[in-house]
Amino acid sequence: MSACRAFRRPVPRRRTTLLAATTALAALSLTACGSGDGPKSGGQTQFVQGTGGVSVVNDKNSRQQAPDLSGKTLDGKALDVAKDYKGKIVVFNVWGSWCSPCRAEAKNLVTVANAYKDKGVQFVGLNTRDPDPAPAIKFEKEFEVPYPSLHDSGGRVLLRFPKGSLNPQAIPSTVFIDREGRIAARAIKALSEEELRKTLDPLVAEK
Repeated sequence: MSACRAFRRPVPRRRTTLLAATTALAALSLTACGSGDGPKSGGQTQFVQGTGGVSVVNDKNSRQQAPDLSGKTLDGKALDVAKDYKGKIVVFNVWGSWCSPCRAEAKNLVTVANAYKDKGVQFVGLNTRDPDPAPAIKFEKEFEVPYPSLHDSGGRVLLRFPKGSLNPQAIPSTVFIDREGRIAARAIKALSEEELRKTLDPLVAEK
């Protein structure tokens, strides 16, 4: 029997939510090469598949609204991105303390976050697959991260991104949200400082 064949065994309802979150996290463990995204049409988001795993929605009217990005931060405070950072460009980075590429890009995120804080840009992290927040807090102190991170060890916030949108599909992933709360771009890899600036500058220039 092929290992790919699924058993059709009934799944108890109480396990449905857990399995959904586990499936989402398993998908995020894949690299960007498995995303399979391309230009969308019709009711889907129309975006340009950029080189190096960065996709951009140039037409503002084609951008999808970002989902509810709220919850508790690593230090236990309540955070609602849409309300707390209304009118700002948000750089939403998905990361884990266990993730080597996340460590590689951390200094770039910190540098650009500090450089663009007076340009109406707010960085927010989404820490995932860290059941205990202690390693993630240590990570933030090590890299002197100046912005908050939601703690989403179970992947529930990630499940809020609509299917067919520029949703995070790898760890690390970065979603760029415009001033109107719409998803303008997504990167499914660790980003360099140059790539962060190149993606942010057109959003900052938008009227």
